[in-house]
Amino acid sequence: MADPTARSFIPLSIAVMTVSDTRRPEDDRSGDTLAQRLTEAGHRLAGRAIVPDEVVEIRKQVEAWTRDPAIDVVITTGGTGFTGRDVTPEALEPLFDKRMDGFSAVFHRISYDKIGTSTLQSRATAGVANATYVFVLPGSPGACRDAWDGILAQQLDYRHRPCNFVEIMPRLDEHLRRGASVAV
Repeated sequence: MADPTARSFIPLSIAVMTVSDTRRPEDDRSGDTLAQRLTEAGHRLAGRAIVPDEVVEIRKQVEAWTRDPAIDVVITTGGTGFTGRDVTPEALEPLFDKRMDGFSAVFHRISYDKIGTSTLQSRATAGVANATYVFVLPGSPGACRDAWDGILAQQLDYRHRPCNFVEIMPRLDEHLRRGASVAV
């Protein structure tokens, strides 16, 4: 007898952006890690780009993807540290309609178990922009594996219980459909 509460997998369209002044497609290990993991999980790679550590370039690409109704999720890798060229959070957090503070907390918890206090050197963040999930990861393949394996694989899978990001996707833009009648 089939389980009446069983859910079928729902593939998402996910775009991956590497933020780097030096990476090229042939040596983008972090972008490769994310692309491989998401496709192995059954999702679709909706786009892939490498952009320099420039606020305008980062924001332009992510904003274009979040405005594309065919893209459900954007994952960036790189530019989350503290050096002068690390500007990904500054570029993307202003786009967030809602911040996902718990993502950073869980990411750092997972990372701490692997690299100890060095996790403090990452400003990983996430949020929702234009009804699209945006995850901002560090630029190392290890950090990308940790974020995917420890958080995103489950939360981007409709079958994950007790809850997941997929089941609330249809309601991410309620405030836009309702109009600006609700004061924030």
